[in-house]
Amino acid sequence: MSTPFDLTGKTAVVTGGGRGLGLGISTALLEAGADIIVFGRTGVPAELTDRAAALGRRSDFVELDLADRDAIAVAAAQVLLERRVDILVNNAGTQDRYPAVDFPLEAWDRVLDINLRAVFQLCQLFGRPMLERGEGKIVNLASLLSFQGGLTVPAYAASKGAVAQLTKALCNEWSSKGVNVNAIAPGYMATEMNSALLADPDRLASLSARIPAGRWGQPEDIGNVAVFLASAASGYVHGQVLAVDGGWMAR
Repeated sequence: MSTPFDLTGKTAVVTGGGRGLGLGISTALLEAGADIIVFGRTGVPAELTDRAAALGRRSDFVELDLADRDAIAVAAAQVLLERRVDILVNNAGTQDRYPAVDFPLEAWDRVLDINLRAVFQLCQLFGRPMLERGEGKIVNLASLLSFQGGLTVPAYAASKGAVAQLTKALCNEWSSKGVNVNAIAPGYMATEMNSALLADPDRLASLSARIPAGRWGQPEDIGNVAVFLASAASGYVHGQVLAVDGGWMAR
């Protein structure tokens, strides 16, 4: 029986959808009925393609460096020639750690290019046909650092704060035209991006003590929320930055 969470017949583009949180999102979308197209640099693991095959879904990979605006334009144009994209998930991101006073401008530019400019560019490219059809779902990945400043990650914090504001700005222009634009702000997740924190016993203990749920998040925690925001169940949800954080922001 169909439910409001059923994505059968939909196609989703997921940036960075082959690893970490992106893999959790891709897997959840497949299991909800969608076909997926992963944009990224590192390919997709066999577990994802095998899962797609087992479910009878289509899973494709487009190799792409999100720092390259021309490559993004070419990739999006090629996909849109062949497929209708119903869902865009801007998951991919990067992070560099330096004290702010020593933060290299080259690193700053790359973080902002990947985490913000690429997100806006992809929203433009895939949002245009959604607006023409009067239907579509865009899910951006924000962060707890959309709300907080963090330590030694000024570029990442700036980019994720901007992603939250971009999500709201696009909502104001596009919600009346049938396109939902929302964001997920993951809490502390047990993924490769947080390897430095997970490897620091003191920092790990202090962070873990503040999470009311008593655990770090897993990719499937984000994937399940992405399904909600990509589905008809979120039809009246617009411009939200939804913290999926085990209660961190409530503490």
